[in-house]
Amino acid sequence: MSEAPPDRLSVDPDSPYYDEAVLARGVGIRFKGEEKTNVEEYCVSEGWVRLAVGKTVDRRGKQLTIKYSGVVEPFFQDA
Repeated sequence: MSEAPPDRLSVDPDSPYYDEAVLARGVGIRFKGEEKTNVEEYCVSEGWVRLAVGKTVDRRGKQLTIKYSGVVEPFFQDA
């Protein structure tokens, strides 16, 4: 496995960017210099994250998210 986290990753199993092996290793996200724990998806090259909005869910039972733009720094938590 690579030493750097992927450019884009999602925690949603229905997403094409979902990778169970990488998530099992533990990926942390620093967004604008602050560590975030409620990130649902991120993209480093495009500079955005999708953050969960409380416990609110849509009609399909998936958590609602808001897309924020800024500097994204993923890292492996076991390193």
